Amino acid sequence: MSEPQLVEHFFRHEYGRLVAVLLRRVGAEHLDQVEDAVQVALVQALESWVLRGTPKNPSAWLYRVAHNSLIGALRQQGNQQRLLDQFLAPVESEASAITTDDQQAQERGDEDMLCMLFVSCDKDLPLESSLVFALKTLCGFSVPEIAQRLLKTEANVYKRLSRARQRLGQHRELRDGLTAEHYSDRLPAVQQVIYALFSEGYLSSHPDSAIRAELCDEAIRLAKMLSEHPATQTPDSLALLALMHLHRARLSARCSDDGALLLLEEQDRQHWDKYRIAQGLQYLAASASGSSLSRYHAEAAIAAEHCLAPSFEQTRWDRIVENYELLNHVAPSALHQINQALALAERDNPAVGLAHLEAHEPPSWLQQSYQWAAVKADLLLRTGEAEQAKPYIQQALENAPSKAVRQLLNRRLQS
Repeated sequence: MSEPQLVEHFFRHEYGRLVAVLLRRVGAEHLDQVEDAVQVALVQALESWVLRGTPKNPSAWLYRVAHNSLIGALRQQGNQQRLLDQFLAPVESEASAITTDDQQAQERGDEDMLCMLFVSCDKDLPLESSLVFALKTLCGFSVPEIAQRLLKTEANVYKRLSRARQRLGQHRELRDGLTAEHYSDRLPAVQQVIYALFSEGYLSSHPDSAIRAELCDEAIRLAKMLSEHPATQTPDSLALLALMHLHRARLSARCSDDGALLLLEEQDRQHWDKYRIAQGLQYLAASASGSSLSRYHAEAAIAAEHCLAPSFEQTRWDRIVENYELLNHVAPSALHQINQALALAERDNPAVGLAHLEAHEPPSWLQQSYQWAAVKADLLLRTGEAEQAKPYIQQALENAPSKAVRQLLNRRLQS
């Protein structure tokens, strides 16, 4: 890995943890200064490591630079001496402990990250604003990536980000501590953030990276912490973890040798991770211990059916259709209707799937997406309506978020 690639690696993996660690020390009211300090550290790393080589402990190097930059910013503000006294003392021991090779340090960083997720999911903020803030500030996503993932305009994302930053800078929960009520009230929003992080890894909106396994693994680590924390160890958290393990198990088979994305029916199931499938099934069984039923239960049940099927043709499509009906009951969504239409096409025939799709008018935001256009085109082609499919094929190809997705759609729809 080249030095610039290593900096990018740390930007994606360590940015959120570094922001979280520093905010736990100085409070969310200093968010601007913390983000500036982290950016300074990354820029200096790009300049220094190329010339002098990568330091022995890159994470600790970044922490020291960010820490020192933050001290300078706080001193310029004045009236911050007590905060500085608290902040200065532990820097050497804390920096020396921060290393990607130290499992305990990794866990401490994840704990800070998880705490920041709960802080960012302020109940006085709209859920989408919390999602935008968490994905941008803690996960290192760009505004265009967030807009693509949440099906929003970039202007809307900037607006929500500004409001979230203003709101979160007004309270001191990071230093005062989170209560049991905070964890309970904000858990659904935190689960959605973690799932959005996983989804971006599983099928990325990044133009150059269709799959980003490191984001999936980061989301699984955070979800595992939810499943083990006394305040968040709920059936929903276990179902979310089950869902992500079952999807992660198929990740290595989703690309061909030349890097092209593969459809489910094209994948070599021998390459699916059997250990992860077993883990997912165990977590799914554990999630049935309570009386609640969430979207994650239904989605995990669908993923389990795919993982247990000996082949695409032998998939129990009747079970999958039933679970999509359940999913649409507990979490109504136009996107779920799209997937149910595809399942109906496999269980019955493409005409039934097309009838289901056309019976549910998609909202305006979905009509402009590649997902709806691609499914509509696919079902029209499979029912022999090639001429009607043409505009939807064009729309799907034009709106595809990456080259890899465009190539997949082109192969599927143009064939």
